Amino acid sequence: MTTAAHSTTDSVLTTRDLGPAPEKAVAKDLVRRGLLVLPIALALGFVGWGLDGVASVAFAYALVLVNFLLAAALLSWAARISYGLVMGVSLFGFLIRIGLITAAVLLVRDMSWVAPLPLGLTLIITHLGLLFWETRYVSASLAFPGLKPASEE
Repeated sequence: MTTAAHSTTDSVLTTRDLGPAPEKAVAKDLVRRGLLVLPIALALGFVGWGLDGVASVAFAYALVLVNFLLAAALLSWAARISYGLVMGVSLFGFLIRIGLITAAVLLVRDMSWVAPLPLGLTLIITHLGLLFWETRYVSASLAFPGLKPASEE
């Protein structure tokens, strides 16, 4: 259970979370599910665009999985400091991570192994697909923050 260290004089800006970090468990579960589907995505990339498609799908997949892990790490770190920082990290962390993904794509876009369509499709479909898939396994209960207990899956 998450425990917050606060007193009656603390505000949401100074209250912090000293409990376990459910963000990391959810991100690891997202990565695990993503790796389950990766062979199918790589095969589709190969069928449609050959080895360039495989390389583009693999690059996009790596960006997506690192994005989820980085988001979890940043939110877990911020929660230990203050809930106010969590709010800032949520918004600005998202913008920075999207900027990093954009920069990574712009850096490789002119390389010979890049196939733009599978790269873009993989970025979009993998982000959304994994998030929608994970909603089935995330607990909306304060009793079990993070992932649902195994018996509820």
